[in-house]
Amino acid sequence: MSFFGNKRLIILLVGLVLLISVIGFTSRERASLTWPEKFLKDTFSVVQGFFYRPAQAFSGFLKEVEDAYNVYEENRQLKASLDQFAEMSAQLKLLETENERLRSLLQAKSQLKNYEFRVAEVVARNMEQWNDVITIDKGSKNGIKKDMAVISSSGLVGRVKSVANFSSTVELLTAANRSNHISALILGKPELNGIIDEYDPREHLLIMRKIPLGPKIQEKSQVVTSGLGGVTPKGLLIGEVVRVEPGDYGLTQTAYIKPSADFSQLNEVLVVERAFVTTGSGELVPSSQVNVSGQTTPADAGTGAGSTSGSLGGGR
Repeated sequence: MSFFGNKRLIILLVGLVLLISVIGFTSRERASLTWPEKFLKDTFSVVQGFFYRPAQAFSGFLKEVEDAYNVYEENRQLKASLDQFAEMSAQLKLLETENERLRSLLQAKSQLKNYEFRVAEVVARNMEQWNDVITIDKGSKNGIKKDMAVISSSGLVGRVKSVANFSSTVELLTAANRSNHISALILGKPELNGIIDEYDPREHLLIMRKIPLGPKIQEKSQVVTSGLGGVTPKGLLIGEVVRVEPGDYGLTQTAYIKPSADFSQLNEVLVVERAFVTTGSGELVPSSQVNVSGQTTPADAGTGAGSTSGSLGGGR
């Protein structure tokens, strides 16, 4: 047993000596390699090349997949940002448009004196009666009464046709079978009175009749409400004259008027009434204290603060 054990130890020592000798020999700078070194290097080079190329290709493939995924994620985030930007732009545009409409309403309100206004929003419009009526979100509980004038920021829109508690129906000037006539005034020297009683849907023009003969009416003359009908307040802009033709039997004139209001874009409107009216005795009183028959009522007899009267709702 000791012999075999000593033999293994001797072999191990000899191997170590040879290894140290080989290391020492190969670590020196030499002009050329030995043939075993060349053989080993060539063998390892071939084996490394055999495994290196597929490994490099696979590594490149994984890198391309990672780059493609990164591009996909970046593209997805950019699309989400773009969609969010488009949504914010649309909301901003809506806010700008709404702000512009409200500014126009405020300007129209500030230009009219001795009137009271109630801002209302258009909440419904029947497709079959698109040019006839609209529904607003204010009713009798808000002081709205039948026959009150309704305007937009551009001009007269129509009148209140019927009233519910919290909504009202407005008959437009463009209604095919409008039940009311509007006393109008053509501004100029002199001013000429007439009646608007029809709308031409083909030319999109209001027709004003019973204008007295006399001075020539200039094109683009402004037309406003005259207030003579007792319902619509005076001075509300209606439109401008486009052309004038002879009237009934040549005894009057007929004017065709382009409305100043855009009836296709009605979102917010103003319901108008006089702030003060004159009673039969000549006394100037708040309109909220005048009933339908034109009689003065106590201040607390109305429907509440801001309620209006029918002195604006009896005639036309």
